[in-house]
Amino acid sequence: MNTISSVESAAEKRTNTRYWIVVMLFIVTSFNYGDRATLSIAGSEMSKVIGLDPVGMGYIFSAFSWAYVIGQIPGGWLLDRFGSKRVYFWSIFTWSMFTLLQGFVDMFSGFGIVVALFTLRFMVGLAEAPSFPGNSRIVAAWFPAQERGTAVAIFNSAQYFATVIFAPIMGWLVHAVGWAHVFWFMGGLGIVISFIWLKVIHDPKDHPTINKAELEYMEAGGALINMDQKSEKKKESFAVKWGQIKQLITSRMMVGVYIGQYCINALTYFFITWFPVYLVQARGMSILKAGMIASVPAICGFIGGVLGGVISDWLMRRTGSLTLARKTPIVLGMLLSMSMVVCNYVDSEMLVVGFMALAFFGKGIGALGWAVMADTAPKEISGLSGGLFNMFGNVSGIVTPIAIGYIVGTTGSFNGALIYVGIHALVAVLSYLVLVGKIERIVLKPASAS
Repeated sequence: MNTISSVESAAEKRTNTRYWIVVMLFIVTSFNYGDRATLSIAGSEMSKVIGLDPVGMGYIFSAFSWAYVIGQIPGGWLLDRFGSKRVYFWSIFTWSMFTLLQGFVDMFSGFGIVVALFTLRFMVGLAEAPSFPGNSRIVAAWFPAQERGTAVAIFNSAQYFATVIFAPIMGWLVHAVGWAHVFWFMGGLGIVISFIWLKVIHDPKDHPTINKAELEYMEAGGALINMDQKSEKKKESFAVKWGQIKQLITSRMMVGVYIGQYCINALTYFFITWFPVYLVQARGMSILKAGMIASVPAICGFIGGVLGGVISDWLMRRTGSLTLARKTPIVLGMLLSMSMVVCNYVDSEMLVVGFMALAFFGKGIGALGWAVMADTAPKEISGLSGGLFNMFGNVSGIVTPIAIGYIVGTTGSFNGALIYVGIHALVAVLSYLVLVGKIERIVLKPASAS
């Protein structure tokens, strides 16, 4: 009887619960980016109603990134301390609540509105800080090494999907019922999603629909299925950690990578903050039309993002050179992104959308920063290395919206803003060509030697 049951167990059809996990990550990350973009869609109409000038809008746009950067390391610590499911639930619930509350800022008056809006945006950024480290932890727990890249690509593509889906909906809401409804809609739906999260997400060993065959398959492929179960980790002194950080930030290659990511993110933050405002104020489009138009570059960014990965992998197979395989799409993509500057010299709406779509397509091709991190991060501190990378990159989310606000506020035109973003694309190219050098994994020196 025992042999029959063991044969049955061996022949047991493997479940695919892990696919539903990555679907949930995709949905949650879509809302994550959707909530980041609420202000960019509602901003033009909102600024008229509550009397905000471009400089004020720039500061409010930047509030999210101040908190997001500050919250990276504490967010990672909370995930390690309390587990992905619990921390991520509170993250989704809290950022959605703060998004919803932004719909009530007109209860205040004068400078009180600016303070309330900045504070709420800041709190959204703080609450969202654990999201990407959380995504990475969950993928590491649920996916074997041979499937992990695809899983990461799926949740990463949500940033483009969010614009395609939510920008037209939010544009319609502003047009039909007013800007406040954008925040109520996104925040309310996010709160619902947070409770669905609790039902869908579990540790691999605790999931009600997973079977033994899938668990064994995941574990055999390197999935960290026990990640959130009694983690007893070796403690390292702060001095040792600081010595390791110092080695990263004094590496010429890593400095080039950090500068490159900062510049690439300048394009990202232009598109998710000022781009819809540009379409309304500089190009005279209705907010409804701007919401629809904003989805076109996002679709191109999605296509470019997939194509960049495909090109890089193909070059790797053909040449065997990691440096050539990573740098070529980044350099070509960033050069293509500079095409947005041409919008300063054309009047046709169609051409403006075309060049912006081309720029976003190029940005998608060149957005291989996380792949470079995977190639270069020291094995001992890959998480810390990724955190530093994400912090440097997202400082751009603080600087870019404010800088563009000042440019538009002082010149009364978006021309300088497009040149500002285009220069960042050029600096990213120069950084990878001049500073980065050969792309290879960093080997840390022992603590005593540093």
